[in-house]
Amino acid sequence: MGYALTLALLLLANPLDPTNFLHVELGDKTVAILDRADYTLPVGGVPVADDYQLQQLLDAVAKEAYIEPINATINAHGAIVPEKKGRKLDEAAFLEQFYQYYYGQGAATMQVTCKEVHPKVDKALLSQVRKKVIGQYATYFNSQNKNRSHNIKLAAQAINNYVLFPGETFSFNKVVGKRTKEKGYLPAPIIVRGELSEGIGGGICQVSSTLFNAVDKAGLHIVQRYSHSRNVAYVPPGRDATVSWYGPDFVFQNKYAYPVMIRAIAGNGTMYVTVNSFPEIEYEPRHVPSVSQKTPEEGPASPETITEPTLP
Repeated sequence: MGYALTLALLLLANPLDPTNFLHVELGDKTVAILDRADYTLPVGGVPVADDYQLQQLLDAVAKEAYIEPINATINAHGAIVPEKKGRKLDEAAFLEQFYQYYYGQGAATMQVTCKEVHPKVDKALLSQVRKKVIGQYATYFNSQNKNRSHNIKLAAQAINNYVLFPGETFSFNKVVGKRTKEKGYLPAPIIVRGELSEGIGGGICQVSSTLFNAVDKAGLHIVQRYSHSRNVAYVPPGRDATVSWYGPDFVFQNKYAYPVMIRAIAGNGTMYVTVNSFPEIEYEPRHVPSVSQKTPEEGPASPETITEPTLP
């Protein structure tokens, strides 16, 4: 709704008090126009601010003002893409200005004050946490199965560049999110109650299984992990991690004193994950059996499936 139309409607609703409006500005944009009468409760003949209405206003302006910060990342060429700061409403400053208007007289205009929101991962942190590889694992898939390959690449992108701080836990389902058509996932074979079936997001479990073996090799604490009801071709028996949006999740914790970073890439028939950290980290690696470079069950592998991609 445009500013002029909003003001006209307010004038119709409050024909006797056109000079009592508070204009709430965010930069050069009007985000709210209000009348103190709409935020007043008559209590014993004394006007009192309506806390419920005020909280509704505060929430609406906060939502309008919020800009999510963006973490620094490593791009496909190995270069660090710097972080971007976000912003959020300075609620204390907002309330102070509101009450100045509320207990004053006539109309007023207030400019919304915001605070900077710093991203969790900045360029300086990323430059250090990438330096030492403490775990890595590769699995192979049939690149000719286009739908499954597409799903694997999407899920790999979702976990790539993820930084886990000391004591934090990583949930595959929370990080990757629900696998839906709207997010670009395609139908591909999945295992349901021990039988092969077709479902949206088929192939995702190869990503979670590759991640499991990499983080297990790095000695991270495995919190939650479930195997499929039958063996899968892309990892040794018992080394898989099945995931489902309405079912099993794969969860692990960073037990070390330094942050760790997940790097993941899928392409040319290979799913590859590394776990990186600071060069000073003291970690406890575990022995993890490697997968044999064999033809996946779902079809003949293309010649490039035995080549591990190189992470920048």
